[in-house]
Amino acid sequence: MSTMNPTRVDIVNKKTLKESDDVFESIHTIMHLFRSEQYRVLRDGPHELTHMEGKLLGFFERNPGATLRDLTGHTRQDKGQLARLIKNLREHGLLEGRDDEDDRRSVRLHLTAEGLEIHLALRRQVGRLSEIAIKNLSPSERRQLVTLLHQVRGNLESVNDTAPQTPAARGKKAVKRKA
Repeated sequence: MSTMNPTRVDIVNKKTLKESDDVFESIHTIMHLFRSEQYRVLRDGPHELTHMEGKLLGFFERNPGATLRDLTGHTRQDKGQLARLIKNLREHGLLEGRDDEDDRRSVRLHLTAEGLEIHLALRRQVGRLSEIAIKNLSPSERRQLVTLLHQVRGNLESVNDTAPQTPAARGKKAVKRKA
């Protein structure tokens, strides 16, 4: 009775991806591994933050006293979603709100001491993981990788500049024509 080599079966069953698909699958996998390890430092603590909550802590660390409106303009995310994230961070004692002296309708948001501590822990973890991720790359390879990724980003950012726009994308209502 012969047994099949599992490695050979895996190779036969593996779908081949186009090179372009393989590039982005690799980028996605790397970012997933990175984010998973980044937030591992918080898993043993009282706060299990999401990636987006961590980003909000970073925003308010860099922009103390910013408002929800400031955050919405910066991220271009849904205001309702951001308001829920802020509410959660406030309930966990990581953000605090202070009334705006000039406009009582606005609330200025600041990191609490605990919020700052968590943000700094995440930043230290990012630095540690970044060094681990590129430890076997020479300085030249690191520069080349950054250059290539900037080119890829530029290609994607130019999509909106070169794609034909629909009437809705141009802010015009589509008009039905009578036949």
